[in-house]
Amino acid sequence: MRVAIAGAGNVGRSIAQELIGNGHQVMLIERQPRALRPERVPQAEWVLADACEVSSLEEADVANCDVVVAATGDDKANLVLSLLAKTEFAVPRVVARVNRAENEWLFTEQWGVDVAVSKPRLMAALVEEAVTVGDLVRLMTFRQGEANLVEITLPTTAPYVGEPLRSVPLPRDSALVAILRGKRVLVPTPDDPLESGDELIFVCTSEVEDAVRAVVLGAAEPRA
Repeated sequence: MRVAIAGAGNVGRSIAQELIGNGHQVMLIERQPRALRPERVPQAEWVLADACEVSSLEEADVANCDVVVAATGDDKANLVLSLLAKTEFAVPRVVARVNRAENEWLFTEQWGVDVAVSKPRLMAALVEEAVTVGDLVRLMTFRQGEANLVEITLPTTAPYVGEPLRSVPLPRDSALVAILRGKRVLVPTPDDPLESGDELIFVCTSEVEDAVRAVVLGAAEPRA
């Protein structure tokens, strides 16, 4: 893929290095001359420009990018870039960094954002995932809330502990995609039995999260 990343700070450079390591072509766009440090990611194309200006994006040929990542430390700039990338240049996928939790509600498809990555929410989710047993924890949201990555750690009281997965009547629009058991990552099959302490990773829509929780944990009423 050809990926444009706006913001060449620590976050932008880290994303660039990871993508380059995976074989992608990366362009870093930075408006501050002092932050233009090509020697830090020499494999990337570096552009000194304001990513909120249409003319700058045209010169950078953003229209031919598969993905635009708005990774600056300014939420306003990230929103403007997302909107321009989607509406003016028809970029197929726009990923935006959310710096302040109170601004998260703005990062929607109306602003051209396909995926919003909120550092505060992600850190909170990882804390909950590490300490929560017997409830559902939302780890990540995909496609503007249409689907979520959620986790449930099974307590000993869960109704299907010891039963094969084929016995678990999961609702529509939900899928068990992985089981974390100790240091192992298991790809679920219908004959796999569930064990106490298993971390179950689901992809499901927001509407069925309570139903997934109720089925897996045996709750008579979904918990808030």
